[in-house]
Amino acid sequence: MGVRDAVYAVYERRLRSHLDGLPVPRHVAIMVDGNRRWARAAGFDDVSHGHVAGAQHITNLLQWCSEAGVAHVTIWLLSTDNLRRPAEELEPLLQIIGGVADELAAPSTPWRVKAVGALDLLPGAMAERLKRAEEATATRDGLTVNIAVGYGGRREIADAVRSLLQEHAAKGGTLEELAEIIDVDHIAEHLYTKGQPDPDLVIRTSGEQRLGGFLLWQSVHSEFYFCDALWPDFRRIDFYRALRDYGTRQRRFGK
Repeated sequence: MGVRDAVYAVYERRLRSHLDGLPVPRHVAIMVDGNRRWARAAGFDDVSHGHVAGAQHITNLLQWCSEAGVAHVTIWLLSTDNLRRPAEELEPLLQIIGGVADELAAPSTPWRVKAVGALDLLPGAMAERLKRAEEATATRDGLTVNIAVGYGGRREIADAVRSLLQEHAAKGGTLEELAEIIDVDHIAEHLYTKGQPDPDLVIRTSGEQRLGGFLLWQSVHSEFYFCDALWPDFRRIDFYRALRDYGTRQRRFGK
């Protein structure tokens, strides 16, 4: 081990000790941003190299979350806006994401995978791949990993309202009846993440400081942490810093 690695290891242990006694988020949501910039900075002409490096880093994050006691993780891999990228970039990216789903669903992993997004916007083969990963891990008791693919916050809310209307109509109810009773809980029960706690902590890498439509409904009381590191360079100490920052905040939940 070199001097730099030794110093890093000492600092990592010190950071980890600072987390003792601090509250741990039940649900961490992360915007894994910066793959393309990482690829260009590394000298690659093909940005898919950055997506590959980012995909390979996801299991590290999940292991860190598991060790910290996090129960739910949502990872935004592809937005609805991203679906408009040129085919020569989108198709390799979809294959990389499919590989992530396959890897997380492998028999050797403990995680429970859930596809989060408008799967009807994806190519049929890709949607089926995500559904298979979901089905293969449905009975696992490890942390829940929401893979947000073809995801947009506005689209999610529209889909939730549409699903609520369809459910009410199937029961023979009228719009007037629904208008009398509808509240935020009714809509929440039809979100992609229904049945899960809202994210306590939302992390965005790459230095960007905006949500971009990520979990618009669920993040109303979330704490936000913005990290300058590009996603493939996001380290365990960056994760610990995010947890430390979260643990020392006084959460008010709008009060």
